[in-house]
Order: sequence, then C-alpha cells, then structure tokens
Amino acid sequence: MSDLDPQPAAPADIGVPAPPPAAVRSEMSDGEWHRLHPLSPLLRGGLTLLVIIGILIANLRDRLISFFLPEGFRWDEEDPVDFVLQNGIAVQAIVAVVVGLIVLVALFWMAWRFHTFRITGDEVEVRSGVLFRTHRRAPLDRVQGVNLTRPALARLVGLAKLEVVGAGLDANVKLEYLSTANAETVRGDILRLASGHRTKDAAARTAAGGPLTSRVTAGISEIIDGVEDDGTEAESIVRVPMSRLILAGLLSGSTISFVLVVVAVIVGLVLQPVWIVPALGASIPTAIAFGAYAVRRFVRTVRYSIAPSASGVRVTFGLLTTVTETLPPGRIHAVDVRQPLLWRWGGWYRIRINQISGRSASDTSAAQMGDVLPIGTQADVERVLRLLLPSVPIDAALLDAGLHGPAAGDGYTTSPARARVIDPLTWRRNGILVLPQAVLVRTGRLWPKLTILPLARLQSVRISQGPLDRRLGLAGLTGHTVLGPVSGTVASLDHEEAYALWNDITAAAVAAASAESVSPAADEEDAAGVDAAGAAPDTAAPVTAAPVVAPARPEDERP
Repeated sequence: MSDLDPQPAAPADIGVPAPPPAAVRSEMSDGEWHRLHPLSPLLRGGLTLLVIIGILIANLRDRLISFFLPEGFRWDEEDPVDFVLQNGIAVQAIVAVVVGLIVLVALFWMAWRFHTFRITGDEVEVRSGVLFRTHRRAPLDRVQGVNLTRPALARLVGLAKLEVVGAGLDANVKLEYLSTANAETVRGDILRLASGHRTKDAAARTAAGGPLTSRVTAGISEIIDGVEDDGTEAESIVRVPMSRLILAGLLSGSTISFVLVVVAVIVGLVLQPVWIVPALGASIPTAIAFGAYAVRRFVRTVRYSIAPSASGVRVTFGLLTTVTETLPPGRIHAVDVRQPLLWRWGGWYRIRINQISGRSASDTSAAQMGDVLPIGTQADVERVLRLLLPSVPIDAALLDAGLHGPAAGDGYTTSPARARVIDPLTWRRNGILVLPQAVLVRTGRLWPKLTILPLARLQSVRISQGPLDRRLGLAGLTGHTVLGPVSGTVASLDHEEAYALWNDITAAAVAAASAESVSPAADEEDAAGVDAAGAAPDTAAPVTAAPVVAPARPEDERP
C-alpha cells in the first residue's frame, strides 16, 4: 500500500468540506485520509531503535545465550556464527532472527498504518498512535507557512518532511515523511488553500469595515502576513562565497577560545611537564568537540540563500540536511546585527532574530532558527533588513550610526559621562533611539551590536536600577519579546531620560499594537499570546493585550 492510498472515511468525517479542485494539484489534497510513505516509521525513529537493539544484544549476549539455551551449551567468547554451527542450533537461530524481524516489521507496519493525514478545505489534520491516539489540526486561516526539510538519510531514499507552521506555541503540524515530489506538491496545495482563506478573510473585513481606511488596512495586512504561494522562487539577494564562509569560521569566537585553551595547555606543559598526561586527557576531548561543532556549523550554513516570497522571507540552508523556512515579517519580534571581534577585518556581520516558530519548547530537533544571515557585508545587511522589517526605514546612515556610532547628531540617547564608573568600556556606545515603528538599541564596543525591536511586537518594557545605578542616577531599559537569541537591553542611561523613554516607548507600543488590532496579523498574535517568559495561554480564547502606560511621575520623584 503506497502513501497515496486513502483510509476509509469514518462517520464523523462525513460533511467535511473538500478543497476546491482548482486550488490543488496533488491526489493527496482531496479531503480524504492518506497514509505517509511506508519508510516513515524507520526514518522517524526506527533506525535508532535498531541500533539500540544491536548494542544491547552485543553487550548482553552471554546472558541471552544462558537464558534461552540449555546449560549443556558452552559459550567461550567465540564467533557467534561458529558457536551456532558447532552446537547444531542453526535452525533455532534462524527462527529467532526471523521472528525478531517479523516483530519489528509488524511494529513498523502498525505505526505506519495508524499514522494518517488529510487536507480539507479548512484545515490540515494528522492522526497517529496505536494505543494512545493523537489528533492534531492546523486551521488554514492560521497557517503562517510550510517548511520543507530534507534530512540527509531521507534524501538518499527520495523523501522529505513538511512542517505546517501555525500561530501559537506548539501549533505546528508535521508530515513525516512523503516522497519529495509529493511533498513539494502538497506544500504548494496547502499554501494556495491558506492564501485563499486569507483572501476571504480580507474581503470579509473590507466589507465589514466600509471606509477607505479599513480597506487600506486590510490590504496592507494581507501583503505583510499573507501565506506564500508556490510560484517560482525568487533569486537569493545574498551570496556567501565559500572562501568567506571558511575564513569567518576560522575567525569566530569559538576558534579564539580554542586557540587560547591550546596555548594555555602548552604553557602549562612547558612549566610543569608532570601534567602532560592529564592535560592531554582533557585537551583531546575538547579538540574533538570543537571540531564537531565547527563542522556542524559549516555544514548547516553552506548553500545558504535568502529571498523574498509572498509571505515575507524564504531562507534555505544546509549541505546534508536541507531546510527551507519561511519568515513572515509579522512573526519577527526582534532583530539584531552584530559583528564578532575578528570579523572587523573583513567588514562582516551576522543577523539574528526572535520569532514565534509554532514549535514546542521541548522540540530540540527543530529548534527556533536564530541566524538569518550567517555572514554578510553591510550592504547585505541593508538588503536583509529591508526584507525582514519592511515597515522600518533602515537606511545606510541609520545602520552606520547603529553599528559604528556614536556620531554627532545621530539622534541616540546615550549614557552620561558618570556612567564610566560602572561601564568603562561601552558607556560611550550605549544608545537608544525611538522611531515611529521600532526601537533601536546600540551596545558593545569590542563586539558591536544593533538591536531592532518593532514596537507592535513588544510584550513589555522594563526600567531597572541597581544600587550603584541609583547612587549615580542611572537606569537601564529592557524591551521584552518572545524567547530567542536577541536581547534588547541598554544600561547606564540617565535615570530621568530613561524614565521619559520608558513612557514614550510604552505609549508608542500601545499605539502600534492598536493600529494592528484589526488586521489578521494582530489576531494571530493574540492567539499566540506568548509573553516575555515564553509561556502561552490558551489559544482558544485570544485576548488582545497591550503594554500599560504608567502615569506620569512627579518631577522630584526618583525611579
């Protein structure tokens, strides 16, 4: 039975709308239940099970022989095949192997038999489990994109997996695995169906709104948060030469740390030769771990491309395992541009983001993607920022002030001179700039970093003081977003300026969130409901939340 064979419809399935035939291309998108590829159980974890069983048998063979065979048989650590032949138990051994294989095949068949999916006119559904059944649904009007992943082993047998990205925590639905041709066709079908739902929702909003402003708002929201179609992929706007990728890896912070450890070990051995054996015992595992990390990072970032799509940004990366992920601008909560110390020689930068990925917090196999641009020039950074944050006007002058400032008249609120007491290295570079669409935070001197926090995505804004800050009249500001590698904190600001900025940012965030409250993006954001700590309330009851504006503080009151 192939992955195209439908499952008989249950009585509860009667009346479920099928997708319109004009919107689908695959036989698996007909509204009926279908099974995944027969090799799916093996690729999802069966191969690991076989390896574990082999290890257990290899380590417990003495106990297994003594348990299953009479006491008269001897086991002298000889070859298992010779043992079987010499003791005349070839038939019993063959029967045991055949029974074991039959049991494994039966388990895999049961897992495949009860793992089905269907694509209807309203949602994507997946049912799995034999004893403990699960049923997951991804409503098409909540679909943010469909990621296509081709792991190395799956690519060898022509398979791929799909991940339907939903709005909310642990809202994704996975189809593991389909043939590559079926996966690409089904992906296009889901995207077209989701785009149709967005179009209907936008039309409904326009009809209900009436005024020109409502129609314009709905149109902008559709452009920003619409689901990508399956058209021809645009060409990547960034090219990363292989030589640059290798050289940047050699000049990374992990390489510096490794070199320092090697130098310390050599110096220690020269001064105290008696420590040569312990030193080698500690340095060899460290070298192996570093080599594995460097190779894994290189393999992951090679063949990188980033291009615009109908839903925002499509990022593809990976040499052995190829991943194609879609980043709608409405789901990007924070962006930072940073420059490692040794990358200044080449003028290279890295871009990281915080986004709601729809994955479970325990999903370590598909962790939230952090590096959107692994390495690029300042011109590459400008192009990528225009894709990630189309509503934020980041030009060359603004980017240069954030990465290379401070400069006279750049508009940033910076740390006063008294901040050098507690922040001697970076007090001159500390700065914050509030734009109508975002907050820009500038920090770091040896490792300069520019953080961009879209106001409509801020979860909360915090002002804080430590004992020394209070003594010096300083304060720090932090913009909270969803969990991720980006942190929007600036320290050592004048406490009066920090308080004024806190009020300004809070009011601007409320206004930006209110402006999006009538758009699909805001509805999805409310459904996600992710707070600054990464927790998510029940998505079944979305509640629009916005930062609360604190009352104005008397002039003589200290923070």
